[in-house]
Amino acid sequence: MHDIRFIRENPDAFDAGMKRRGFGPQAADILALDEKRRAVQTALQDMQKQRNDSSKLIGKAKGQGDDAEATRLMAEVADLKTKLQEYEAQECDIGEALSTMLSGLPNIPADDVPEGASEDDNVELRIWGTKPAFDFAPKDHVDLGEGLGLMDFEAAARMSGARFVVLKGALARLERALGQFMLDVQTGDNGYTEVSPPLLVRDEAAYGVGQLPKFADDLFRTTTDLWLISTSEVPLTNLVREQIVDESALPMRVTALTPCFRSEAGAAGKDTRGMIRQHQFHKVEIVSVVTPEAAVAEHERLTACAEEILKRLELPYRVVVLCTGDLGFSNAKTYDIEVWLPGQDRYREISSCSHYTDFQARRMNARYRPEGEKGTRFVHTLNGSGLAVGRTLVAVLENYQQADGSIVVPEVLRPYMGGLEVIGAIEASA
Repeated sequence: MHDIRFIRENPDAFDAGMKRRGFGPQAADILALDEKRRAVQTALQDMQKQRNDSSKLIGKAKGQGDDAEATRLMAEVADLKTKLQEYEAQECDIGEALSTMLSGLPNIPADDVPEGASEDDNVELRIWGTKPAFDFAPKDHVDLGEGLGLMDFEAAARMSGARFVVLKGALARLERALGQFMLDVQTGDNGYTEVSPPLLVRDEAAYGVGQLPKFADDLFRTTTDLWLISTSEVPLTNLVREQIVDESALPMRVTALTPCFRSEAGAAGKDTRGMIRQHQFHKVEIVSVVTPEAAVAEHERLTACAEEILKRLELPYRVVVLCTGDLGFSNAKTYDIEVWLPGQDRYREISSCSHYTDFQARRMNARYRPEGEKGTRFVHTLNGSGLAVGRTLVAVLENYQQADGSIVVPEVLRPYMGGLEVIGAIEASA
């Protein structure tokens, strides 16, 4: 949500930000509606004062025995009551229209976000690691998993349809190991507090992070009008919803390993093979809530925390900064971490680390009280995947594959795998 005061004071700067997002001028329409609302509010205040003044005069007139004046004043008050109700309804309607207009506009990109129309214009910042060199043609994760007898898309389709998978044996354990490893790093080394949040949220929570109303089709809704979370960003960020926290409590850093659910309505025909784009998957999310002054440095820190997982797994990756045309709706700036997948011979996104400025905080009314000040300010929120578990499993399979189709278990995961060093087809019979 945007600050209406900023738009009043900086209409040209606001329109410039919207232009970078591919929108035409917006400030004039917003300010016209805002002016209309403020005029109605002023009229309401005048009428309320007039009604109060007249109400006081009624008693005075009666006390003086002036029944005619008292009757006139009572009629005046009754008329004002009717007008007040009409103006209050107008104020409500205009306020809702203004809120709808503002909530439908994306966040303004940070000044250093590169210009561009699509993901093709994203800018590579750094590359880490060495791509594996195979003396055989590398397979993708589907052929590897099915070859081991431990990945079953057909069984999943029979019970749930497309974009689901059944993992068995050592691959099921590998998925669990990855999630536990990620949590241990984020909590033990990176200072995040583990949270076990709800997987179902109300409209207000999804609205608070910018998923509603614009992206309702990408979510699953229950028959009780709750939403299955598409990421634990939703409940974790909403921990500060409608709260005023002391500055001393910031930064707040939290993490969670949860199932995530996405309808993928906007991804028809994309990544239909394999585990890259599923309706259900596990993900470790890391969320930071900070003061505005600390947010830029926190963005770099959070991104480094996500990168650390790949470094310890020794998976090659690169980091890109998203251009204006590829930036998410609520995001002011985003770094995508893309892991190398030999089976696809390309880098694929495994984490998006984003700074939202106060965009989400305004939608959630999440504030903090600066030390030594009476007033409050909106917090800044940030989040990233630390990491997507399914995509990390895909990366492990493809980068650690051997010529016979077996998979070497990364050293850091072996304690979580009971010491297992290699996943082979023999595991299919276990």
